[in-house]
Amino acid sequence: MLLFLCTLAFVFYLDRVCMAQAAKPIQDRFELKNWHMSLVHMAFTLAYGLFEVPTGRWGDRIGARKILTRIAVWWSIFTALTAACWGLVSLVVIRFLFGAGEAGAYPNIARILARWFPEKQRGRVQGVMLTAALLGGAAAPALAAQLIHGAGWRATFLVFGSAGIIWASAFWFWFRDDPAAHRAVNDAELEEIGAAGPPPVTKREPIPWRIALRNPSIWLLGVIMLCTSFHSYLYFSWFPTYLQSGRGVEQRPAGWLASLVLAGGAAGNLGGGFLADRLARGGNRVRFRRWHGGLAFGLAAFALLIGVRCHAPLTTSIFAAISSLTAASILSTWWSTAIEVSGKHIGSLFGLMNSMGVIGAMGSQLFFGAFADWRGSLGYTGRAQWDPAFYLVEALLLVAALCWALFSYRPVDEFRPGS
Repeated sequence: MLLFLCTLAFVFYLDRVCMAQAAKPIQDRFELKNWHMSLVHMAFTLAYGLFEVPTGRWGDRIGARKILTRIAVWWSIFTALTAACWGLVSLVVIRFLFGAGEAGAYPNIARILARWFPEKQRGRVQGVMLTAALLGGAAAPALAAQLIHGAGWRATFLVFGSAGIIWASAFWFWFRDDPAAHRAVNDAELEEIGAAGPPPVTKREPIPWRIALRNPSIWLLGVIMLCTSFHSYLYFSWFPTYLQSGRGVEQRPAGWLASLVLAGGAAGNLGGGFLADRLARGGNRVRFRRWHGGLAFGLAAFALLIGVRCHAPLTTSIFAAISSLTAASILSTWWSTAIEVSGKHIGSLFGLMNSMGVIGAMGSQLFFGAFADWRGSLGYTGRAQWDPAFYLVEALLLVAALCWALFSYRPVDEFRPGS
């Protein structure tokens, strides 16, 4: 099961991050400004956010098997169709449809984690899976740079789009929503998993939106995801362009440096997953999570501040990798906490909190392109055109640190407003 989730997460980010490396040649081909590429990046993210909760809710009703298979096929088709774009409008439309198809994957994965793995193992499982996701993201810039250099950006999207079809076919035949229905799962494994997870398909109970939206845990986790996404989408969408336009790095070296930064995030996810399990066994796991989150995001802000001030692109990328590592080290803890807070409405409420990150992601994608064009219109070039934008990222990382320090743990199933 973990192998399927890891390969899904790998391909998930491989396809998503490919656009960041292809952005510069696409801009050159269609004579697009930076803010035009912001629209292209944002089209994916907007659709992803709009369809995250409905698709998560759909998984609650009919099960993750059908939903994840449909998601993998859909996003593969529209990744390949990106190769057929002829200008700005077609890029925006296809990336929007790509985002609509990819939405809901993580809420349905969260449902599988709650059903297939015992609580004491979920932190490390989430850490390994999220590491695979960022390894896909880390591989994408370097791999895409080589493919684009050798075969062009259109052929690169065709190659990347084929991987999801293979995954979907294997997953459909192997996976079952209920572990008890899988012929390879024995009684000892079912006992180890336990009965704490939700049933494979829940009854169509109404979501307690009024209670959920008055729950401080929901909002704090949502704001943390917003700030995290603003930071991470800088690397997913703009970092290769920043290195090329702001620091004069050639395309292929820029791809390797961008991969280095995302590899830092992968390392943070892996270590953070095992740390999350250790924190869960502690006497006061909420207090440990507060300390971990506050320190991780504080260090991420400090590392990024130092990195942007460095002159050498390699040194800047190393400190950006450290920032990505420390921020990612808390992501498995966020997943564990969000699953616990969501209770039996995992698909819907996890989707709600995860989709709040769309605001941060879209803000990051819009801000960096518009800011670079604005600074360019004032006559600034190179680092002076791009570097000041990083101050906003550092400020939001500190906001995330504060939210973790103030976090209040109140599961929706137990929470009553005013309590």
